Amino acid sequence: MDHLTGGYLAGLLDATLESAPHELPGLISEHSRSIGARSALAYLVGLQQQVLIAFGGAEGDAAETFAVDSTVAGWCFQHSEPHEVRRDDGLVDVWMPLIDGTDRLGVLRFVVEESVLGSGGDPWRVAARRFGTLVATLVVSKGAYGDAVARARRRNDPTLAAEIQWGILPPLTFTSPRVNVAGALEPAYEVAGDSLDYAVGPSCTHLGAFDAVGHGLASARISVMTIFAYRHARRSGLSLEATARRVDEVIRDTHGPEAFCTAVLAELDTACGRLRWVNAGHPEPLLIRQGRYVGTLRVPTWRPLGLGDDTALPPSELVVGETQLEPGDRVLLYTDGVVEARSSGGEFFGQDRLADLITRDLDGLTVAETMRRAVKAILEHQHGKLDDDASLLLVEWSGSDPRPSHRR
Repeated sequence: MDHLTGGYLAGLLDATLESAPHELPGLISEHSRSIGARSALAYLVGLQQQVLIAFGGAEGDAAETFAVDSTVAGWCFQHSEPHEVRRDDGLVDVWMPLIDGTDRLGVLRFVVEESVLGSGGDPWRVAARRFGTLVATLVVSKGAYGDAVARARRRNDPTLAAEIQWGILPPLTFTSPRVNVAGALEPAYEVAGDSLDYAVGPSCTHLGAFDAVGHGLASARISVMTIFAYRHARRSGLSLEATARRVDEVIRDTHGPEAFCTAVLAELDTACGRLRWVNAGHPEPLLIRQGRYVGTLRVPTWRPLGLGDDTALPPSELVVGETQLEPGDRVLLYTDGVVEARSSGGEFFGQDRLADLITRDLDGLTVAETMRRAVKAILEHQHGKLDDDASLLLVEWSGSDPRPSHRR
C-alpha cells in the first residue's frame, strides 16, 4: 500500500502546490484514501481554545464543533495523543492531533474500516500521524494566502482592534527540549491594548508582555508600535536595557506625551537558566518551582514605556533584574486584567488565586494546557467575558542538559 512507501505524502504535497486555502479540506479528505481511510476532516481550535471547529463545509454557527473539555476530540487536543473510537457500523474514528512544529492547531478525524487497523495496524497509524503532520504544515502555510483558516477558527466577529492584535501575535505555543512557551489573549474577540511576544534563539529566549493605555483602536495602535519597536530593537542586537529605552523613545516620538505602555521585557539564557528582566510599570512576574508558588520577581520598577524623563512622574532608574532558574521552573508574565477580573459579587480574581491555580490545580500539565485551563478559569470567574484586556505568557526552563522532549 501507498502508506508503506510514503508516496501518500508526495501525493498530497503535489496536489496542494497550486491550491488555495479553501481547497484544503477537499484535498485532505481525497488524499486520505491513499492510506486506506474513507475520509478525513480537520477541526481547528477556536481563538479561545474551548471548542474545535470543522474546517470545510458549513461556516459560523452551522459548522460542526466539539468541546475541548468534554469530548474525545478535545481529549486528543489536550493531550496531543491519538485516540480511536469503534462505531456501531463497523467503522473507526481515528483522532490525530494537528500540530505544526509544536503549535497545537486542532485535530484530524479519519474514518477507517476496522480491517485497515487490525492486528497489523501500526504501519497505518504511523502513516496517519505523518499525514496529520503534513496537514498541519499545510494549514499554516496555505492559511497566509487567504481567509479560510482564520474564518474557520472564529465563532464571532472580532473588533478591528482585536483583528490587529491577532494579526501580529507569534504562535501561542512553542516547545523544545530546553524551553517551553505558551501565551493567551482575552477577551479574544475584543482585545485591544494587551499583547505578548517572544522569540527563541540559539542560546536566548526573549519574552515580552505589554499593556497599552486606553481602549479600542487607540490602544491597539500603541500596542502595535510597541511590539514592532521591541522586535526591531531585539533583532538589531540591542541589550535588554537598550531595547527598553528604544521602545520608550519610539512610543513617545510616534504617539506623543499621553501615550504609554506598561511592560515586562525578559531574556532567558536557555543554556544555563539565567533570567534577566526589566519592569516598566507592570505587574511582577510569578515564579513557580517544583509545583509551588515561590513569589514574584521583584526589581525596582521603571516608569511605563513612552513616559519620558521630562514628564511629571518622579524620576526612576531603569534596573535590570537577574535570577537563576532551576530545571523545571516556570515564570508567568501577565497583565493586570487577569487579576482584576471580577466575579458577580465583585471579588477580584487576584494574584493569590492565579498563583494557586497555576501551582495546585494545574501542576503536572504541559505549559500549553496549563495556559488553556487557566484562561478558562479566569473567564468562568467573570461569567465568560472579561471587562478588561488580559494577556498571559508562561515560560518553562527544562534545564541545561535536558533529555529529548515531545511534550506540548
